[in-house]
Parts: sequence; C-alpha cells; structure tokens
Amino acid sequence: MVEYKRAIVDHFKVSKNPDQQFSLNPFKVCKNITWLGYLQFFSAWFCWLMDAYDYFSVSLSVTGLGEYYGQDTTSVTTSMTLTLLLRSAGALISGLISDKFGRRNVLVATMTIIGALSLATAYAKTFPQFLAVRALYGIAMGAIFGPASSIGLESLPAEARGLFSGIFQQGYAVGYLIAAVVNLGFVPDMPEHIGYRGLFYLGAALSWAAGIIRLFIPESDTYKAAKERKKEQIEAGDYQQVSAKVYAKEIGKMVKNYWIQIVYCFWIMTLFNFFSHSSQDLYPKMMETAKCQTEHDATLATIISNVGAIVGGTIAGAVSQKIGRRFTMALFALLAGAFIPLWILPNDWSSLAAGAFFVQFGVQGAWGVIPVFLQEASPPAYRALFSGLTYQLGNMVSSASAQIEARGGEDRQIVDCHGEVVDDYATVSGIFVGIIAALIMITALAGKENLGKAIEKSKTAGEAGAGEQENDEVGPMATFDDREKGLKRVGTDSLYSTDKASITHKEHV
Repeated sequence: MVEYKRAIVDHFKVSKNPDQQFSLNPFKVCKNITWLGYLQFFSAWFCWLMDAYDYFSVSLSVTGLGEYYGQDTTSVTTSMTLTLLLRSAGALISGLISDKFGRRNVLVATMTIIGALSLATAYAKTFPQFLAVRALYGIAMGAIFGPASSIGLESLPAEARGLFSGIFQQGYAVGYLIAAVVNLGFVPDMPEHIGYRGLFYLGAALSWAAGIIRLFIPESDTYKAAKERKKEQIEAGDYQQVSAKVYAKEIGKMVKNYWIQIVYCFWIMTLFNFFSHSSQDLYPKMMETAKCQTEHDATLATIISNVGAIVGGTIAGAVSQKIGRRFTMALFALLAGAFIPLWILPNDWSSLAAGAFFVQFGVQGAWGVIPVFLQEASPPAYRALFSGLTYQLGNMVSSASAQIEARGGEDRQIVDCHGEVVDDYATVSGIFVGIIAALIMITALAGKENLGKAIEKSKTAGEAGAGEQENDEVGPMATFDDREKGLKRVGTDSLYSTDKASITHKEHV
C-alpha cells in the first residue's frame, strides 16, 4: 500500500531544478533572449496566426457563403470538416521533411501555397469547387503547426518556453480576432461583388507576407549544429550517409519506443480540438439564431471572447512553468466549464459577451500549454512530426464537431425572443463543451509531467541513431540568480546571451 501511495505521489510531483526561481515578470523571463531568438519566434507565430485567420474566415462567412452557393449551414460547415480531415496529411509531409532538412523552407513553401489557395477560395464559382479548394487548403494548413512550434520554442531559453508557448498558441486567437475585426469593420462596407471575399483577399496577402519574413530569417541553431557535426564527421572520415531505408528504420524505432506517448498525445489532442471547435466554430451562428443578436453584435462578442483567449493563454503558459503543464491544463479546463452557464443561458448581449470572454479564457488557457507540452513529450529528433501529427490527428477526429453541433441544434428547437421557433445551438454547445472539459481534466492529470525537457539538444532526423534517443532529461533550467553569478545557460549562444560556464541539470521526471 505504501508503494502505491508513493507511486501516486511521484506521478503528480512536478520535478524541476530545486534552485529554479519562478517569475511572472515577463521582462525578467525574457532578459536573455536575443533579437535572433525573437525573430525566430515571431516568424513562427505569424505563420500560425495565418492558419487561424484562414480557417475562421469560413466560419465568419457561413451566412454569406450559404447565400452565394444556395446551401444551408450544415452544408457550408462541410468545408470546415474537409479542412480538418486533411490536415494530418500536411502534418505528416511537413514533419518528415522539416525534421530531416530544417524548418525554414517548409514554412516558406507552405505559406506561399496557402496564399494562392486563399485567392482560389474567393474565386470559386460553384460549391463543389469551393469544397475542393478547402480540401487542398486543409493539407497546406496542417503543415504549419509542427515546424512552426518547433522552431519557435527551440530558439528560446528553457525558462521562457512556458510563457512563449502561451503567446505562440494565442497566435490562433489573434488570427481569429483579426478575421473578426475585418468581418465587422470592413466587409459590410465592401462592394456587393466583393463582400465576404475581402476576408480571403487579405488572407492571401498576409500569408505571402509571413512566407517572405520566414525566408529572410536563418534556420534554427539545432540544424546549424547538425551541419557542423556532419562537416566534422566528413573531415574525420566517420560520416555515415542516412539512406531512405535507414531513415525509415529510425522512424520505426521511434514509434516502438514512444508508442504509449503517441497514443496518449493523440487522445489528448482529440479532446483539445473538440474543446476549441465546439466553443468557437458555431458561436456567431448561436448568437444570431438562439439569442436574437445581430451579425454585428455576434462578431463583436467574438472579438471579446478572443481577447479572453489571448489573456488566458498567455497567463496559463507562464503559470505552467511553475505548477507544471498537466495541472495548468486541468485548472483552466475547470475554469472554462465553470462559466458555461454564463455563456449560454442569458439573452442580453453584455452577459453573453462576458460568458464568452471567460469560457475562452479557460479554453485557450488550457490550450496555451499545448505547444510546449507537445515539444517536451516528443521524441527529440522528431518534434515537428510528432507534435504536428498528433495535433492534426486530433483535429481529424474532431473534424465533425461543427456538423455535430449544427445537426444537434437543428434537431432541438426552442422559441426565441421574437416568439419564433429556431435551432437551439446554445444548449448543444454548452453540453458538448462541458463534457470535453471534464475529460481533459482527467486525461491531463493521468499523464506524465515533462516540464523542462532539453528540446534543443537533440540530433536531427537525418542523423544516425535519431530514433533511439531518449527524452528523459530535464532541460537547462538555469536560474535568474545563476545569471547574476556569471553562469552560462545551456543552449545556443546565438539565440540567448551567455557568460562563462554551462550548467546542466539532469533528473528523471
């Protein structure tokens, strides 16, 4: 019995450097990040922002798209389902390439393709054409998260990764916010022949801008170090070319070593994707039909909800550096569930907007931990593949979320404030989000804590032995006092300033 109790205590223990100091002061956390580190992070964040902008341009245009193509809400949301279904293909392709050859060129190519497909969305003449374009869009959009989150976080000191994980993930909320502002402030004033297409025109321009910025920023130091090792091995006559057959074998070894982690992360990402989609995709439609709000007011409430998402995600990311990734996810999922009644029960705009703010504070607060959580849980040499694929496989399973809610709302009728019988999207969404929040709490607490793993010190997928690397080393949690004593942080000199010696803290979590 004592052994079982000890095992339970050890499971929930957050292991870290006992000398580490925690600070919510962002200036203190960010003190050692150089301009190159910031540029690496910003370029990755911008690409991720555009993923959200392009995806939610459709959900914000459901009414306009339905009128143009003569389709109902459920039919239009089929395009969103196709996008989510095919993202896994993009994650697989981009993960395999970027883990072996580097992140930069993959992101540049992806953003170029996305810009072109955004224009194609605007010019699609028939509904089948529209669905085909959005299906291709899904493949391209699935290629973003893995490489972007990998290069964004591996370029930062360990103690800054929690905070910047939250900031990175809320690039998604910022993308949603920008799309909502454009839809609210500019689309109504556009000529009739443009209308909702204005969202997609801007999306094309911004996607290409993200690709251009990424093009002019160097590859991450993880891949620079790999090139140096290759050069040294060639000079010493020890270099072994990794053939396609050997590369496939290494991936097989990785799957064999990490299959439990793969299944766990796939399951938790399925829950998280249901969590976000069920609370966002049909929210504007819910406000308009079940709550008698105008399209303008529904969009304004969407903007407010995304402010809550940005605040919650950033705070949660920082807090996770202290209490661990699992506890932070569970805590913010609980917060989201607690505010569901305020989110769906009132009929006045102010109360509904407040409920939306706090629900998204919780939903995206829990999400703010995900980028660093997946990076720390990943096999060291396959972080883009592992994080991107588990994320997008979860997206694939949750792809029917919007249709489930739409069909559920259509099957459940209520009388609105005007005395008319309408679809009850509010109740269906509330039940859905509540169930998912509870499952996330249970799943997060059941998992393993990987706080502070040394994600920047791995081989790349193109090196021999990549599939056999272990990921059980707690990373370089250098303290703020250490910096003042002149100790050097483990990591890449070009990305954050260092001084004299290096410290490494190893501990099994």
